[in-house]
Amino acid sequence: MSGADVAMRSGAVTHGGDRILRYSFVERVNHWVAGLTYIYLLLTGLAFWSPYLFWMAVIFGGGPASRFWHPWIGLVFFVSVMWMYKMWAEDMRTTNADLAWKEKIGDYIRNEDDNLPPNGRFNWGQKQFFWVMFWGIILLLVSGVGLWFVEGIPWSLRYLRYTAVIVHVGASLITIGAFIIHVYMGTAMVRGGFNSIIRGEVTRAWAKRHHRLWYEKVTGDTSARR
Repeated sequence: MSGADVAMRSGAVTHGGDRILRYSFVERVNHWVAGLTYIYLLLTGLAFWSPYLFWMAVIFGGGPASRFWHPWIGLVFFVSVMWMYKMWAEDMRTTNADLAWKEKIGDYIRNEDDNLPPNGRFNWGQKQFFWVMFWGIILLLVSGVGLWFVEGIPWSLRYLRYTAVIVHVGASLITIGAFIIHVYMGTAMVRGGFNSIIRGEVTRAWAKRHHRLWYEKVTGDTSARR
């Protein structure tokens, strides 16, 4: 397989000069659709969860408007995550390199990247976040449909209503925690990561340092091996 074929298969193509395309335009647009819709769902969901947070619903047009749009925006978020799965499922599989990286996760948290083993396009932590959100949105969708059409659930099956509430709240809290960590890691911990999801490009030096196996795959350059 040629270097160009490998690059296209991994979702990245090599540009001339010092920059490499890390995320295609479609990947970036879909990422921001997912991110923005999730923020809307997070804020309006918290408004429904506690009366002390209801002021958040006011920001989005009030309670009735938020109640109407919340499930529809949820469907948009679901479609976006499924599209991510279609694009990234192969990249999100756990590999031996990921397991080696996992053993050194303390160095990653301390921002001591020079001590980390090489990894592919996504590191182990990024993959865990993806799968948390993937399974989380499935639970949110199933439980959300039950809450959306709660009147259709007969009183004799009211335990389904209660179950839907518990599952929806539980999945929401888990994904909120994962989302906060993801944003923090992508903005404060790894410089250049946030910019890559805006412009799509990273420098060769950044790719070598943070995702060396992916860099070698898309460029064919193995000179960075230690």
